[in-house]
Amino acid sequence: MTDQPSSKPELDDAALAFAEQVFESARTGDAQRLGDLLGRGLPANIRNHNGDSLLMLASYHGHLDASRVLLENGADPQLRNDKGQSPLAGAAFKGNLEMARLLLDHGADVESASPDGKTALMMAAMFNRSEIVELLLARGADPSRADMNGVTPLAIAHSMGAQDTPHLLTKALAARS
Repeated sequence: MTDQPSSKPELDDAALAFAEQVFESARTGDAQRLGDLLGRGLPANIRNHNGDSLLMLASYHGHLDASRVLLENGADPQLRNDKGQSPLAGAAFKGNLEMARLLLDHGADVESASPDGKTALMMAAMFNRSEIVELLLARGADPSRADMNGVTPLAIAHSMGAQDTPHLLTKALAARS
């Protein structure tokens, strides 16, 4: 048996460096570079060591153009990271109305929940993101849905001291009765 020289560490280092550059392009919103790479065959749904997809990173950091390029090239708006977080929940948390709209327009499920049962509506309600609550309700979010602990969007909004979203949720619940 002969020992064969291995170029694996060099290749691994190069591949890791390239991957980090790709994920940095998503974090910084470099839509042109992402579009070029996707056009050359880069999979739209690759993930980093935390399970964050390119779309998760671009959307969380508020980069509409980069997110649009990713979505138009097959990025899955439902793809969750290792913590079970979705791009839509991230947009709701950050208060990015245009991003939430973009994700919904490209197939994000308004009712999709994290492993603990929290929906984007709950995230928006708890952080008093009124415009996003209105958008999610208009797109079919259920204001009465509870998480795994039985907590509803209205209850979580009250518990977090949200000023505006409890009224919107109360109004939505009344309209359903």
